[in-house]
Amino acid sequence: MFSSLMPQRREFFELLAAHSEQVVAGANATLRLINGLGDAGVDLSALVAEVNQHEQQGDEIKAKVIGRLHQSFTTPINRDQIHALITDLDTTLNVLQSVANAVGMYSITQSTVEAREMASLSADACMRLDRAVAALGDKARGAEMLSLCKEIEDIESKADKVQHRAITALFQEGANIWQTMKMKEFYSLQETVLDSCQEAAKMIEEILIENS
Repeated sequence: MFSSLMPQRREFFELLAAHSEQVVAGANATLRLINGLGDAGVDLSALVAEVNQHEQQGDEIKAKVIGRLHQSFTTPINRDQIHALITDLDTTLNVLQSVANAVGMYSITQSTVEAREMASLSADACMRLDRAVAALGDKARGAEMLSLCKEIEDIESKADKVQHRAITALFQEGANIWQTMKMKEFYSLQETVLDSCQEAAKMIEEILIENS
């Protein structure tokens, strides 16, 4: 598939992998943030700042990829697919940033079982996405990549059920309207992280099919 690439063309794969590493780091920081809600010993503002920093680094890497696409005569895979994948990765990181910033914006001081579970699922999906992106330049790892993409889809499906359970619980009799509204939006943001991961996984599958 990609065995005949010139060394300089591998830079695209390296930049994509560098971005996916920022996605994983952002997801892990978001997980620690949500797990730390209500714990006086956790510096929540530092964790939010950490997520924001990973998002900024992701933006820088995306800009490099776009720049290389404009400068390069040839690319190792379809240039539109490279653009679509880096955009999906960047969207995932942007939504992680939105989740982290929502903690302060919505004054969320306590976590819930569902919020923690969705954050954990997001971190798992991002880790698998990172592994799939890291393998993109190796034709021998096609089956591994497809398996990772399937796992991401399964995780997203599981997160859908967690979100449904969480929102159902919010609308129980006697629920506080403001609390219900802000947590419903918060869960929606968390689910969007999984949706973005799934979109990136679908793009990887498309790349594999086109280049097999």
